[in-house]
Parts: sequence; C-alpha cells; structure tokens
Amino acid sequence: MPRVLIVAYGNPLRCDDGVAWHAAEALESRFSSSEVEIVRLHQLAPEVAEAVRHRDLILFIDAACPTDVENGMPGEIRVNEIPQPATPKDDAAQFSHVYSPVKILNLASELYREGPKAFVITVAGERFDHGDGLSDAVAAAVPTLVAKVVEIVRGQISNS
Repeated sequence: MPRVLIVAYGNPLRCDDGVAWHAAEALESRFSSSEVEIVRLHQLAPEVAEAVRHRDLILFIDAACPTDVENGMPGEIRVNEIPQPATPKDDAAQFSHVYSPVKILNLASELYREGPKAFVITVAGERFDHGDGLSDAVAAAVPTLVAKVVEIVRGQISNS
C-alpha cells in the first residue's frame, strides 16, 4: 500500500470546483503508484477514513470559495498542515452529511488509531457555475499547485 494518499475532491462539472481533479491528472505521472495513491472524489465521506489507514501522509486538495475573505484572491494557493490530534472547529455538524478533512482524520483516529501527517491545500476559486473549464486565474495556478504537492510528497518520501 502506498504511504502517501492524495485526495482530490470537488465537482469537475462546476468550473473552478474541479481544480483538484485537474491537479490529480497532472500529478499521476509524477509519482510511482507504489509510493502515492491519488483518489478523485466529489465530496469527502466517512469511507475516506478507511483509506487513511496505514498512510504516512495525506494531502487533501480542494477549491476554496471566494466569498470567504480568508481564502484569498482567485488562484491563490493555501497550504495548511492539520495539527495532530486534529480538532474540529465546531462539533455542531458532528452528525451531518458534510465531512471535512479534520472530520475524516478524527474518524480514522477513533476507528483505527491512525494519525498521519496531513495537509489541506486549497486554491481560491473564481467561478463555480456549470462547466468543466477553469477560470484563467485558477488555470494559471495549477502548475504551482502541482509543484507544491510534489515538493511536500518528495519531502515526506525522502524523510521516510
């Protein structure tokens, strides 16, 4: 089983929401399948906690909504390490159908006693209407996004 899991999620038919899928496609040729597994999902679900088992590193890649000021300008990339143990911002959504990377890691910890190093990497989107093309700002950010992911993964692989 590969030690690194990249979870690219979002809706590839909602313009910039599909940026993670574009990155996943570009990343597939960069790594050996024995080192890195890349999965594409429309949304995070409890089942992802099973995929976290026995991994050293998890990268969650997603688009960020432009209405949240902290997400930055369209095309801006944010890399945030999830501290261990992962702690949710609020437990009000504990039993909802919406899962965040932190909730996935908490579930994996609870079920399997697993707590891998994890990062959330987001790209601030501009357009989320129907379509499969990225906005110019987000499309221009994809090579930088891919380079950041490669850097994090190579650092993990070389340290193991």
